Amino acid sequence: MSLTYKIDKFKTDPDDATKTLVGLAVSDASGNLFIIDKRVTTGSKSDEQLVTAAQSAAQSEIDAWVSSNANVGKTWNPDTKSFE
Repeated sequence: MSLTYKIDKFKTDPDDATKTLVGLAVSDASGNLFIIDKRVTTGSKSDEQLVTAAQSAAQSEIDAWVSSNANVGKTWNPDTKSFE
């Protein structure tokens, strides 16, 4: 399944100036949307490194979301007891 990642927010964390708040809006090919925010330590990291760190921190939750949508939209055939 193809996922698209868009940056939903990217700003200094208002509660901790040493961190950057990165929001990711993840969508799948069916148009389902999952939004997740992660706080990552800023340090001397580039913007790309900060987004990569946020994605890594969020990956298990993104994977769980993908898994929970695996059968959504499929057609069930009760006669064959299988998806079509």
